[in-house]
Amino acid sequence: MHWDRLFEDLEGQLAAEWEAERAVLDAESERLRISKLTLRDRLNVLHRSGAPVVVHLAEGDRVSGRLAAVGADWIAVHSRDTAGALIVPVGALSGIETHHGAILETLEDVEAPHDALRSRMTLGFLLRDFARRRVAVHLALGGGERVHGTIDRAGEDHLDLAVHDAGESRLASAVRSFRIVPLTAVRWVRTTAATV
Repeated sequence: MHWDRLFEDLEGQLAAEWEAERAVLDAESERLRISKLTLRDRLNVLHRSGAPVVVHLAEGDRVSGRLAAVGADWIAVHSRDTAGALIVPVGALSGIETHHGAILETLEDVEAPHDALRSRMTLGFLLRDFARRRVAVHLALGGGERVHGTIDRAGEDHLDLAVHDAGESRLASAVRSFRIVPLTAVRWVRTTAATV
């Protein structure tokens, strides 16, 4: 009888140790899985969920809305306050705020289908499309400068902007100046119509 209790006690201790070791391994496995998530992965989940977000920009601005698109190196935000889209290079973000449930959802290990073409579209690709369609844009540049105009062309790392007043068409008589803008200086691009 005494030996039976001793063996039961030893079996209980061994089972508890195995359970503790399994919990440590599961926790380490989860940390490893999360360490492989990219910001882009999590932004795609936020986009698919449609969760409300507040986008914090490096210059201190904040924009409330929902993610409309996620590109290779940019996001598009549709705000309740304005008609167009706000395109933000990922490098100009200082954070994305949303509710706790949406944050946890971005950590889930779910392989959802994504738009393969959009995932490869860089900011330069998007701006070349705006140039082709003659989309008027507002640009926020480093240092707080804001300019309005039409993108004439966009290269790999820069764009040419015909600067003119908002609400004016890009006519030779309306253009005040021409400017080459490095893409690294662009903090955000706002379109006046839904283009993304």
